[in-house]
Amino acid sequence: MNAPDALHRSLQIPAAGVVLEADLGVPRESPRGAVLFAHGSGSGRHSSRNRYVADQLNRAGLITVLADLLTRDEERVDLRTAALRFDIDLLGGRVTALADWAAHSDPTAGLGVGLFGASTGAAAALIAAANRPDVVQAVVSRGGRPDLADAHLPRVHQPTLLIVGERDPVVVELNRKAMQQLGGETRLTIVPDATHLFEERGALEQVAALARDWFLGHLRPVAHGTEET
Repeated sequence: MNAPDALHRSLQIPAAGVVLEADLGVPRESPRGAVLFAHGSGSGRHSSRNRYVADQLNRAGLITVLADLLTRDEERVDLRTAALRFDIDLLGGRVTALADWAAHSDPTAGLGVGLFGASTGAAAALIAAANRPDVVQAVVSRGGRPDLADAHLPRVHQPTLLIVGERDPVVVELNRKAMQQLGGETRLTIVPDATHLFEERGALEQVAALARDWFLGHLRPVAHGTEET
């Protein structure tokens, strides 16, 4: 039996006054960067789609961190009200705190940090990118709602890849409009015949490959220290 491509463990991450449950995937080979996942409305670290993408990123040598953006108590409230999953400022603050944790904690400290956001999580990822230009190096959105990041978009100067399904026309148009506001390198890739959840044969594989190539192309190690020599 072949050994797994990554070592996995669960951890708790302090973030913006709460503690978030997270799953860490660390490739066996020397890591080439770290990717934090921002899940969409009503989703979390157990999302089968995001876990598939994370597995593919691990195979490519990238550390992955899949964290629930809501605490267990908050999730119970959200199940009744569906209010917190659309609190983009709250979620953006949580992803910002996760980026801070990644910049200063093992095993991600010293690595380039990327953000992978799905659905409303894409807006949270973009807010975090705007808030932490010195930490976040690249962003990928899957079927995202970047428009919900609104006034933060012009402050996002990191390379941003927007992936949308061809059969998700409303979200395609929202992404086209958001592209015009983003402040840095931006690419919109439309996956043929795919719907919002990329459930069609081969669609999610395309998403994973696109994300992998984007992060590998843009994540770089972080230089230690600020002293000049």
